[in-house]
Amino acid sequence: MASSLTCTGVIWALLSFLCAATSCVGFFMPYWLWGSQLGKSVSFGTFRRCSYPVHDESRQMMVMVEECGRYASFQGIPSAEWRICTIVTGLGCGLLLLVALTALMGCCVSELISRTVGRVAGGIQFLGGKCEIGWAYYCTGAGAATAMLLCTWLACFSGKKQKQYPY
Repeated sequence: MASSLTCTGVIWALLSFLCAATSCVGFFMPYWLWGSQLGKSVSFGTFRRCSYPVHDESRQMMVMVEECGRYASFQGIPSAEWRICTIVTGLGCGLLLLVALTALMGCCVSELISRTVGRVAGGIQFLGGKCEIGWAYYCTGAGAATAMLLCTWLACFSGKKQKQYPY
């Protein structure tokens, strides 16, 4: 099976996929920030939370729901900043996945990744890698930072030189 990637390009494709997967796992997990409330351990991410308070009408007091889940609606996310973070981080992770899957396809498809396409993909990774303190936060940030720095550099050397056709 012919490849349009150099050896460096294959490393770039695999590392891009690992970075995208790491960023996406971190984005979906509700362990960005840890703390306690009403004597219970709580955590939350951009659009998921674990152990959150609700008002119990029968007892007329706040009780902790000890389970993880998404907010009921996009407007249920506590602040405009967290909503913006959800959108920006989600778009960044989506771009990282798009570039990574394209790069992996370049391992199997001849003439898919040229040097120019590799450089454009590296630029997309640089822009998509700017994601914004639990392990999920670090996971998202580490995947984005690696994609932004190392994968961008490797992408510049990923494509084979184009054949010059006489016509």
